[in-house]
Amino acid sequence: MTKIQDDISHELDDLEHGGRHPAGPSGKLLILLALCWSLFQLYYASPLPFIFAATLPDSISGFMLFNDTEARAIHLGFAIAMAFMAYPLSPKANQLKIPIYDWIFFGVGIYCALYIFLNYGALAMRVGAFTGFDLAVGLVGICLLLEAARRVLGLPMVCVALFFLCYIFFGNSGWVPDDLRWKGASLHKAMSHLWLTTEGVYGVALGVSVSFVFLFVLFGALLEKAGAGSYFIRVAFSLLGHLRGGPAKAAVIASGLTGLISGSSIANVVTTGTFTVPLMRKVGFTREEAGAVEVASSVNGQIMPPVMGAAAFLMVEYVGIPYTEVIKHAFLPALISYIALVYIVHLEAIKKGMEGTPKRDNGMTFLQKM
Repeated sequence: MTKIQDDISHELDDLEHGGRHPAGPSGKLLILLALCWSLFQLYYASPLPFIFAATLPDSISGFMLFNDTEARAIHLGFAIAMAFMAYPLSPKANQLKIPIYDWIFFGVGIYCALYIFLNYGALAMRVGAFTGFDLAVGLVGICLLLEAARRVLGLPMVCVALFFLCYIFFGNSGWVPDDLRWKGASLHKAMSHLWLTTEGVYGVALGVSVSFVFLFVLFGALLEKAGAGSYFIRVAFSLLGHLRGGPAKAAVIASGLTGLISGSSIANVVTTGTFTVPLMRKVGFTREEAGAVEVASSVNGQIMPPVMGAAAFLMVEYVGIPYTEVIKHAFLPALISYIALVYIVHLEAIKKGMEGTPKRDNGMTFLQKM
């Protein structure tokens, strides 16, 4: 039994840390990179850059303040560097040593990711007339990004990306349906769009990762290491564990309560899903079912008043009505959506024959339970 527990612990550790455990200077560099990435994200999200820009001379403050594109480039550089250091080429590769080719990928990947940062002014001056070296950097960067995604997320995600990349170049092929067919794009146009502007890799998705996702993932990781994950699991079991499908119901309610103050479906997923998805798996829900429950409840958190997503403020601006009116009209649909989710989870639990965890109150009074 001990061997099985050790194997499970090792597999979970591999999933969390990438499967590679380099020793010596390489291991210290990996820790230093993770620390620097976290500190940079906290610095970028804080008011410190604007304080420095207002108090320090222009010659110094220019290096302390980053625009969106520069922050996205630095963020991507850290991500690619961590991917090639923490994830080996294959599961059979050496887990304790970083081979020379990964160090090459490490350096080239950082340079390609930071290319738009290092040459920001020059690239802005030659938009539409990029040089051959610019396009080569974009092509190498796309390839390294796909390889990093394969190591971290697996081959299926890369296949999806390759499918859409093929659609860029072969959109006029005969196998493309007439409704989706277009004239296609050249390598120059594709690389300039994907890597040298803010409409491709450095677009909105990477911006969301820089501004929101990383911070909430970091917060969730710190909570997990501090023992909050175990605490939330115990609280969920204590409140709803005696019900059928109790953990899934707890996930729905927790997402609704988080939505009251977050207003972001992404933040909702990364904060509550870290704890509720493993809990749902534990009582019998499949991966797909647990993920569906968490996503459905977290997405609805964005329409839960009083703090809603950016769309609510756009409605106020375009329609010209008070924000209180938006809150008043959104509350009932949001509440109904969560009631429906709880009911759907209940039906799924009945269909699977799930049983709740027996309550262990041992005759405690109400105050003792609280």
